[in-house]
Formats: sequence, C-alpha cells, structure tokens
Amino acid sequence: MTDIAIAVLVAVIAGVIVLGVTVLRTVWIIPQARARNVERLGRYHRTLAPGISFVVPFVDRVKPLIDLREQVVAFRGQPVISEDNVVVHIDTVLFFQVTDPRAADYEIVDYIKAIEQLTATTLRNVLGTLDLEATLTSRDRINTALRGVLDDASGKWGIRVTRVEIKAIEPPSSIKDAMEKQMRAEREKRAAILTAEGSRQSKILTAEGEKQSTILRAEGSRRAAILEAQGQATAIEQVFSAVHAADPDPKLLAYQYLQTLPKIAQGEGNSFFVIPSELTSALRTVSRAFGAHDGVEPAEPGHDEARPASRTVPREPAALTGEDEGNGDAAPYDLAPGQQWSARTG
Repeated sequence: MTDIAIAVLVAVIAGVIVLGVTVLRTVWIIPQARARNVERLGRYHRTLAPGISFVVPFVDRVKPLIDLREQVVAFRGQPVISEDNVVVHIDTVLFFQVTDPRAADYEIVDYIKAIEQLTATTLRNVLGTLDLEATLTSRDRINTALRGVLDDASGKWGIRVTRVEIKAIEPPSSIKDAMEKQMRAEREKRAAILTAEGSRQSKILTAEGEKQSTILRAEGSRRAAILEAQGQATAIEQVFSAVHAADPDPKLLAYQYLQTLPKIAQGEGNSFFVIPSELTSALRTVSRAFGAHDGVEPAEPGHDEARPASRTVPREPAALTGEDEGNGDAAPYDLAPGQQWSARTG
C-alpha cells in the first residue's frame, strides 16, 4: 500500500509539472512595443502582438523578443581617407527602429553589425569626395548622405534609420597643430583689423571734431569782427555827430591836430610821413592862440618888395623837429604858404 501511494504521488507530481510546462508553453504575454515570431514545425507561422497570446505547445516555437522601440547605437571611430589624403577617425551615432519583426529576424542574421559595417563603407564613399576642410564643416551634408544610404539598404531588413549623427571627427595630431596655428593667425588678423578700424574711426571722429571746432571758431571770429566793426562805425558816427553838434573852436581843432601828428610817427617802420599844407593854417591858428602875430618881414636891401615871413614850426612835439646831421643841433623847418613839408624820424 505504501508503494502504491508513493507511485501515485509521483505520478501526480509529474502530471502537475507537465501541465505547468504545457501551460507555460501555451500562454505567452508580450510587453508593449515588443514582438515575438512564432515558428510551427520549423516554418514562420506568425508574430505575437503585445498582450496575451496562445500557441500550440510542443508544435509552435516562440523565438526571442524583438524590441520595436527606437534604439541608439554608437559605433567606434572609423578610419576614413579624405579627398586630400588625410586620415581621420569618425565616431557615429545611429538612431533606428525595427518596423518589421519578421524581416529583422529572417532577412539578416545581425542587423546591428550589418548597420555598423554599412555606415563605415558609406562614410568612406561620402568623405572620399570631400577634403578635410569640407569634412569638418559639412556635418549636415554627411548626415543626410548617410541616412539616405542606410535607410535604403536597411529597408529590406525591416529597419528604419531615423537619424545618423557624426559624434566626433579626429584628424591627425599634425593636422590639429596646423589648424590651431591657422586659427590663432586668423584671430590675430581679425584683432589687427578691428584695431586698425577702431583707430581709423577715432581719427575720423577727431578730425571731424577739429573741423567743427575750427568752423565754430571762424564763425565766432567773423561775428566778433562784424560786431566790432559795427561798434566802431557807431562810435565814429556818434563822435562825428557830437563834434558837428558842438561846433568846436578852430583853436581846439588845431591843437588836437598837432597832438595827433606824433602818434603817426610812433608806429614800427614809420620813418617818413608827409605834413600837408593845411598844417600851416593850423600853425597860424596856434600862433594866434598864444599871442604871436602873423606879419611880413621887411624887405632886404636891394629888394623892392617885402617877402612873406617864414613860419617856424615849434620844436614840440618831437615828431615835427629835425636835427642837422653831423652836429645834432635842432633846426626849425620853414614852411611857405601852400607848401608840403616832410620829415624823417628815427
């Protein structure tokens, strides 16, 4: 009885295990954005969608899970020769998504490795037509070319390449040094140009300021000269009007006339001036003012007529006196009526 009970217990346990395995192989739960391919008797049967699915145990074989989300793969640097024979290493980043689980499982063995190799060959083809300068500055062009080639080639694998990015471009060390020197020289050139431009603008502004200042000073001088001339004209007009209104005595005018003459000779370079004949009338008026008489000298023996008396110019002021050269004695100058008299000064 004991042996029978043990055998029954073992059979029950085995049945439970077989049932559990059968249930596990029959019911499959697929997560969201995942997929599994099912083979029946070695041939593709169907693709399990997200959710719960049932298969025939021991007849259907469920293959590994396939991720349908967009994936990112970074590829190591690929040595590429540019058009000017410079070897550069380029790191790329690929964004792709599985759109057909059946094609991704049956059309290619390892689509990740296939995409990596296709990226390397496409990079060599694209960069082989570009020099180093264009390679460093044409990333968008390279990305577009890579995406177009990879998308066309991977379409039959059930893969859609959404984006390809150049992560890094590493030129040789010697090229880096040359590029740094070129960049430094370019920056120094731009700094020198900016400095020269600033200096030029400063000089232009300074010259413009000096020009405006000169114009304003000239305008001020012109207006000052005009105002001064107008003031002098007004003053002369007022003096002239006052003199005519006061009707001065001829003696006063003669005295003022004599006081003005020495001032004429005081200017620099004035060593000669002319005394008009009208001065005799002024001198006669002065003589009368100081009590002198205007007479006629008696005629000398042998002459029938008396000659007019000579008019002697007073010694003062000094501008009207002269000295004999050689002895330095003062000698008066005799003036006949209507005669002009000149004297040298200095």
